[in-house]
Amino acid sequence: MEEFLASEFENELLKDQDGVLIDVRTEEEYADGHLENSSLINVMDPEFSTKVDSLDKSKNYYVYCRSGQRSAAACHAMKSLGFKGRLVNLAGGILGWNGPIIK
Repeated sequence: MEEFLASEFENELLKDQDGVLIDVRTEEEYADGHLENSSLINVMDPEFSTKVDSLDKSKNYYVYCRSGQRSAAACHAMKSLGFKGRLVNLAGGILGWNGPIIK
């Protein structure tokens, strides 16, 4: 797993035309505001492993939550499921994000 603060995370994501952005917070948190083009897969959902296991394991995934803790756990879980691409955690989570937030 790699970990970047907001500006570098955003740069890496913008350079990666095939990268996938995942929000691992709750539905309520997502509704309060999320990053553009992100997909919601709640890491606290008992079905999290099943849901991410169906994703393309060769792609690069950029993962975030509120503060960076749940997304780090999600990246570790994804690695244990055999993901081969980059797993990039947003250090500091959406709290440290300076870019636009979709509501």
